[in-house]
Amino acid sequence: MTVTVRIPTILRTYTGGIGEVSVAPAGATVSDVLSALDGDFPGICGRVLDERGALRRFVNLYVDEDDIRMLDGLATGTRPGALLSIIPAVAGG
Repeated sequence: MTVTVRIPTILRTYTGGIGEVSVAPAGATVSDVLSALDGDFPGICGRVLDERGALRRFVNLYVDEDDIRMLDGLATGTRPGALLSIIPAVAGG
């Protein structure tokens, strides 16, 4: 199973400038996808997850069009061909 991960510009230094990458997670959850992503691009998950392994406050993750915070968080399931979007929150006024 492969999942496409959309990488925001600020994290593309980890992917060599690539905006979308495909990963083959060992399982079928967002957490599994992030583990596979970090295996392929070491250090990227440190910008997405905090030291406890929780989603950072100012990072949003979407599976297809659904915010994982409204679903099962990092335990949200993924399907083959799903799109996981990493979207940093923008603050300001």
